[in-house]
Amino acid sequence: INVPGAAWLGGSRWVVVAGELSEAALVGFDGTGLQVLGGTGDAELRGPFAVYRWGDTAWVADWATRRVTGWSADGRFVGSVTPPDLFRGTLPRARDAAGQFYFEIGPIQGPGGRGSRDSASLVRAAPDWSRVDTVARLSPLDVAEVNDEKGRRFERRIFSGTDTWGAFPDGTLWLARVYPNRIDLVAPNGQRSKGPALPDRIMEVSRLDRIHWLLEFPEELRGTAERLPVALVKPPFTNGFAGPDETIWLETRRAAVDSTRTYHVHDREGKLLYAVVLSGRQARVIAVGGEVLLVAEQYREGVR
Repeated sequence: INVPGAAWLGGSRWVVVAGELSEAALVGFDGTGLQVLGGTGDAELRGPFAVYRWGDTAWVADWATRRVTGWSADGRFVGSVTPPDLFRGTLPRARDAAGQFYFEIGPIQGPGGRGSRDSASLVRAAPDWSRVDTVARLSPLDVAEVNDEKGRRFERRIFSGTDTWGAFPDGTLWLARVYPNRIDLVAPNGQRSKGPALPDRIMEVSRLDRIHWLLEFPEELRGTAERLPVALVKPPFTNGFAGPDETIWLETRRAAVDSTRTYHVHDREGKLLYAVVLSGRQARVIAVGGEVLLVAEQYREGVR
């Protein structure tokens, strides 16, 4: 499923980004319907792929223009930001109340993907780019060395996990750590704290998991995919995001035969509050509003 990205703008209004369609839209569930931002093929928005909220504005990341563009709650273009070259084309994924930007900067891969063994950096930048600081590092990817007809290289293990993160309005960074399975915080002054260990059982990668994964590839590519390294166990979560009340939502991993999807909701300190369970294999939460969830679900004609 090609899951859209989304951000809540208050009330019944959301901005939804469909990267595979190269479009972003303001969606109103109050009867106002759908408004494509900028109009189809507009010069301001050519390759949108992600969105985050800052105040009452949605900021859409655009790979084609290498910038983020701001859109008001009534769908008006309000400006754009282009990061300097030192970010190597990476676009910000969050912004705090003071206007500071937050980036995830991956390591330089180098020959044979050797750089993939290093950690990605979480970087905070002042609104005028006058100050850039590394505030945290993510866990290294789980990689394995592969030697085949293409040569020797490093590949990430299939089904392995990655850390996920976000920034609260006050500039506190939260990081969901996949291997210790906990949520850490980095305060604006740099002080670090570790949340409690989270209660998730270990789940091995099964033969059925591998079969389902291989079926996602065209038949002519399955032989190549089958030779990629596979992790022994699944990560405790596969995705994460924050709600407007500063709760942290982690999408938990599941078995291949599961017909539901579960989200563990934590408070700002990383303590588990409750679980949300969605029925249907393809249903996914893509954004959290004040009292409602925005859920995307794949069906025969596409995604609704």
